[in-house]
Amino acid sequence: MKYPIPKNVEEIIALGEEPVNEEVVAAAIAGVIEIARSQGQSLDELQTLVLADDNLLDLAQRQWLSQALEEAWQNWPGSG
Repeated sequence: MKYPIPKNVEEIIALGEEPVNEEVVAAAIAGVIEIARSQGQSLDELQTLVLADDNLLDLAQRQWLSQALEEAWQNWPGSG
């Protein structure tokens, strides 16, 4: 992967400066999972945050992101 996994929120936000592509999205998802796990958050808590209504993503996009997070979370090293 061209982009390192972000270690904090600032690094995730910095990814927003990059052109959107699969690697940027994958790096952002990986960073969110790493940060959430390090803070003791569960997948359910993370999905609740993602699915909350906001002005950035529409419902279909939030649902897609929630599913992508779930898939990545379940396949994360040490999850099994």
